[in-house]
Amino acid sequence: MATAALTAGLERIPDQLGYLVISEDGVLASAGELENDEHTAGVMMQMVRTASRFRLSGSADPPFKRMSVILDDFVYTVTVSGQKVFVVKRQHNQQEPISV
Repeated sequence: MATAALTAGLERIPDQLGYLVISEDGVLASAGELENDEHTAGVMMQMVRTASRFRLSGSADPPFKRMSVILDDFVYTVTVSGQKVFVVKRQHNQQEPISV
């Protein structure tokens, strides 16, 4: 699969700082702050594998489609599609909690 097809649209995500496209074979594409970041790719794949083990009883659906890892300054949005994992690092615009 051509890299352009793998990454179509990832560059246009607002506040995007970088991205990874990962498979079980390793990093297929990367850019920005995540370019050639094998360490982050490995950590994200391990998180996906761990989260994938949590299945609701009787459900044939995948346990999740999207996962967010929220840190102080940025957020990793992880999407599983087919045999690929798409990781986008975005600026985290923290908002104050709403007091009721």
